[in-house]
Amino acid sequence: MQISSLLSQKQDDHQHHNHQDDHCDGCGHDHEHTEIRLNQILIGLLFVINSFIIHYFFENGKVVGDVNAMIGAALLGYPIVWTAIKDLRKGRLSTNELVALAVLASFASGEYQESGLVAFFMLLGEIIETRTAEGARASIESLVKLTPTKARRINGSKEDEVEVKDLKVGDVIRIRPGDNIAADGVIMMGEGSINQANITGESLPVDKSKGDDVFAGTQNLNGVLEVKVSRADADTTLGRVHDLILAAEKTKLPIMRIVDQYMGFYTPLVLLVGALVWAFTQDLSRVITVFIIACPCAFILATPTAMVAALSSAARLGILIKNVADIELSAKINAFIFDKTGTLTTGKLAVSRLAPQDGIKPAELLHLAASAEKYSNHPTAKALAQLANEAGLDLTEPQDFKETAGKGITAKVGEETLIVGRANWLKDNGLTDDFMQNVDLSEAEGYSLLYVARNGSFIGWIGLQDQTRPEAQEALSELLGADIRRIAMVSGDREPVAARVAREIGCEEVVAECLPQNKVEYVHKMKAKGYRVAVVGDGVNDAPALAAGDLGVAMGAAGSEVAIHSATIALMNNDLRRLPFLIKLSRQTRSVINQNFMFGVVFVIGGFVLASMAYINPIIAAMLHVIGSLLVVFNSFRLVRQGEELEPFLAEEKEVAPESQSEAPKPSAQPA
Repeated sequence: MQISSLLSQKQDDHQHHNHQDDHCDGCGHDHEHTEIRLNQILIGLLFVINSFIIHYFFENGKVVGDVNAMIGAALLGYPIVWTAIKDLRKGRLSTNELVALAVLASFASGEYQESGLVAFFMLLGEIIETRTAEGARASIESLVKLTPTKARRINGSKEDEVEVKDLKVGDVIRIRPGDNIAADGVIMMGEGSINQANITGESLPVDKSKGDDVFAGTQNLNGVLEVKVSRADADTTLGRVHDLILAAEKTKLPIMRIVDQYMGFYTPLVLLVGALVWAFTQDLSRVITVFIIACPCAFILATPTAMVAALSSAARLGILIKNVADIELSAKINAFIFDKTGTLTTGKLAVSRLAPQDGIKPAELLHLAASAEKYSNHPTAKALAQLANEAGLDLTEPQDFKETAGKGITAKVGEETLIVGRANWLKDNGLTDDFMQNVDLSEAEGYSLLYVARNGSFIGWIGLQDQTRPEAQEALSELLGADIRRIAMVSGDREPVAARVAREIGCEEVVAECLPQNKVEYVHKMKAKGYRVAVVGDGVNDAPALAAGDLGVAMGAAGSEVAIHSATIALMNNDLRRLPFLIKLSRQTRSVINQNFMFGVVFVIGGFVLASMAYINPIIAAMLHVIGSLLVVFNSFRLVRQGEELEPFLAEEKEVAPESQSEAPKPSAQPA
């Protein structure tokens, strides 16, 4: 039967976010409908089986047996014929009509048992295919069940139990041990271990405390938390992910569009073949068999079952694929371009060196720079603020704050004008090249440098370091082993810093001191050389480069709506080993689709030959139809289990002893 819509049916009805109870009711209705259909099939089958028993054991039971077979065939054939009639009313000609014709022709010729068994096997195949397709989506649909229906909202000194749909941004909710978190938010009080596997794919719990983000649908394993809601109901990370995955299921590969385009010609062609078989053989049974074996369910299921299985496997590991065409594209990728900060490194810069000029104390240098950067969200600003906080410094509110992406900031701190950023930024703001003579370049080697000027005079530099991700080397090695021909790292950082990171991870191609537009130009140059390029970044600062690549992959997208929408694929955690898995999964998916198509074509052509030569009858054809469809489905569902061997990477904790000067607050490198 025409069941290509099985994998996308009912999606438009799954508006779960604002009507979670309605969603559950709908599921119950679907389940009830399926049970009614199953009962109807079983009753019809019992009548058909009873007719065989009567014919076999009672010599004069032909009439009674035929009546039983007729009733059974009517019960079993009704859903098939009614579906075909609805298609015709809509002006749509599909393979449903072929099955209906086969059932009606058998019935009209008095072959009631044959008609009933053909209808039974076709319905059985549909039910099995539907159940299997729903099983593939189970891991996605189960996301909605992760969000509780009730939440404990704190109202002054009281705790009120409210519906989750009534939560608003700014509400504070209490999360007890064992609770699923009801909304995205920031921990205001308490600490605990959070199981984030449903969002990020990480199997190990993550320790969270005050100031950390938590996501709806994750589970608090221990500790009592008070969380200020930042996103509620449909706007949560979980809700966005769920909707985007369901939207991905509705997208189609080019091959799927071709199949849909030619299916309109397929049914008339089969009818013509049936007419030719009748003209040459005058055998109605052969014509019926041709109609049954011609149902291209295996062919139609070839792509969508594989794609849903791949989406399910990827979602389980925190890989958000927003268009199934990106799976096909991933299989063709042969070059990767990585951003450095936050992608190949942890992105958590820590101040490791304070180098003030003569007459300036380290604490003064830190205070001025951290105050000037106070309104910036750049990792360097956060590192300065953290060290200042650890040193007990009270920062001054900056005035006239201005930030230029990739260069630096200017601001007034008290009565003094501060310029903080790259060396070229200071030069652009009026400082002469002379200030670089006061920087010992050998001493600054390997640091990310911030230069600081006050009232037009250079007062010192600050060195920061960012540790590489412990799994980065393994991930890049696996990519090279997967026939990725070229891997490059581009960074806005200085060449010595970029070179240090590249050496640690085993990346031979490095481009340093890149502004955002330079990264885009580099992507275009690589594409011009014939490479299929995947660009991997944080999804926010690298949005232009991600858009320029054939494939854009955003790292650590959980909680970042910008990251989720800026890339074609979003990794909900920061495990780089998801990238070689993605390439492997996409190539296996392409292979499975090709296998399914080949099987479907051979099945239909071989079936035509066998049917026209009377080697198979309608009942055997119906059984083969079920077997063929199941073989395709089960072949596709091998993909669901891909990645089960991918364990979380366990990094060894290392203590980093940073350098410091006398009188300086003790900078400490942040652990990875």
